[in-house]
Amino acid sequence: MSGVGPITQDWEPVVIKKKAPNAAARKDEKTVNAARRAGAEIEAVKKYNAGSNKAASSSTSLNTKKLDDETENLAHERVPSELKKAIMQARLDKKLTQAQLAQLINEKPQVIQEYESGKAIPNQQIIGKLERALGAKLRGKK
Repeated sequence: MSGVGPITQDWEPVVIKKKAPNAAARKDEKTVNAARRAGAEIEAVKKYNAGSNKAASSSTSLNTKKLDDETENLAHERVPSELKKAIMQARLDKKLTQAQLAQLINEKPQVIQEYESGKAIPNQQIIGKLERALGAKLRGKK
C-alpha cells in the first residue's frame, strides 16, 4: 500500500432519483388516487371501440336486418326413401351385413346405417361405391 496517499472520506451528499413512472404505472389505480390527493390534474380519455373485436362487430351490423327478416327454414337434403329402400334391398339380396358392406366400400359402418335410416346427406361418391359393390342401380330411373 505504499505510494498511495491517505484515505479520505467524501462527505458530499449522493442523490438517488427514481425514474419517471411509465404509462402502465401512471394508469394504476393507486397512482391515480395519489395524484388526486395531491391535487394534480387528471385526464381520462375514452378510446373508441377499445377492447372490442372490430371484425365481429362491423360484420354483424351489416347483415343484422337481413337475418332478422329471414323466415325461411333451411335444412340439408336427406336420403330419399326410395334410395334407402333400394340400398337395403340390394344389400339383403347379396346377403351382406351393414358392416360387411361398409368394409367393401371402405367406409365406416355408421355411414351405411345413416343411409339406410335416411339421416345421411347424400354423397354421389358414396352412392357410386354402393352401386358398384351391390351391383345394382341406385340413382336415376330404373
